[in-house]
Amino acid sequence: MADKKDVVSTLTSLKGIGKVKAEAIVDAGFDTVKKIQHASIEELCTVNGISDSVAQSIKDQLGSVKTEEKVKTPSKKTPEKPIEQASKEPKEEKKPVKETKAVAKEKAKKSTGKPENYTVKRKPKLSDEDHHYLSLRKEKKKKAPHFLRQEWFRYKRIPKNWHRPDGITSKLRMNRKYRIPLVSVGFRGPKKVRGLHPSGFEEVLVYNVSDLEKINMDTQAARIGSTVGTKKRLAITEKAKELDIRLLNK
Repeated sequence: MADKKDVVSTLTSLKGIGKVKAEAIVDAGFDTVKKIQHASIEELCTVNGISDSVAQSIKDQLGSVKTEEKVKTPSKKTPEKPIEQASKEPKEEKKPVKETKAVAKEKAKKSTGKPENYTVKRKPKLSDEDHHYLSLRKEKKKKAPHFLRQEWFRYKRIPKNWHRPDGITSKLRMNRKYRIPLVSVGFRGPKKVRGLHPSGFEEVLVYNVSDLEKINMDTQAARIGSTVGTKKRLAITEKAKELDIRLLNK
């Protein structure tokens, strides 16, 4: 037998039925949901506070609950074709989809993480000591502050790039603690790898094709000068590729 509280909570969940009416219905003898469903409207109207319209509403709502909970329509399954019939039917052949160049490049990039025409950049031949100092310089640079010019925040005409502070009353020149840090030797990297490119190469400026012949490809890399034109720049790029010299800018 269902608990009285469960029946009351079921009835109060119906539209237009409060706690008082629900308790009155249960006290009248309709202490289960089945009894209420099987009872006629006239029998429910004998309960105090239950009119014809309320009784009809209870019957309709409980009837819908019943169908939703208990009556489950079986899912319609498509009739399976007999094996003989399926074998006779011609199978549709899937035509291979032609991949565009862009799609092929994307697939190659996803598989390797790099574009299709990617070539591994040349690396310098360095000793273990040089590798250690390069990594040390990299870590030290991360911790170094960003040096700003004196009073860069005060006037729009003053750029942010570093300039040595001067002035007899300058607090930045005096290196007061509440001012931004000054450039000092303590922020420099190890002397062994000072001036080297982050890759470890020594940078050499080139302005024509003949300058590439003076470069040692194991320890030096070329950087094309800013005044070099497009025609000469292309010639330098091709020659560097031929000599297997690392170009830092193309």
